[in-house]
Amino acid sequence: MSLTKILKPEDIKKAVDTFEAVGSFKHKEFFKICGLSTMPPEKVREVFRILDGDNSGYLEESELKDFLKWFNPEARTLTEEEIRFVLSGDENDDGKIGEDEFLEMVKS
Repeated sequence: MSLTKILKPEDIKKAVDTFEAVGSFKHKEFFKICGLSTMPPEKVREVFRILDGDNSGYLEESELKDFLKWFNPEARTLTEEEIRFVLSGDENDDGKIGEDEFLEMVKS
């Protein structure tokens, strides 16, 4: 499934464009701009499953690096510092974001 089936393409574009500059990515703000933070939990979980490219049940560093590319293939990759910032939502400190952790990050 495509993210544009869940989120509005114009909201995705605005969110990706907002964080075009290296080092500027803030995941909570990104979720608000693209409209994900106002989606019902089942839609947020659908987005998580799309982002979980290897279907492991987690977003690992390699998937987080290409986070913006899931929304726009021409977008930049996240820096190591930005990835660490996203991983601050890793509540059990296992180095990856699970589906419930992702839902909490989006909704907080």
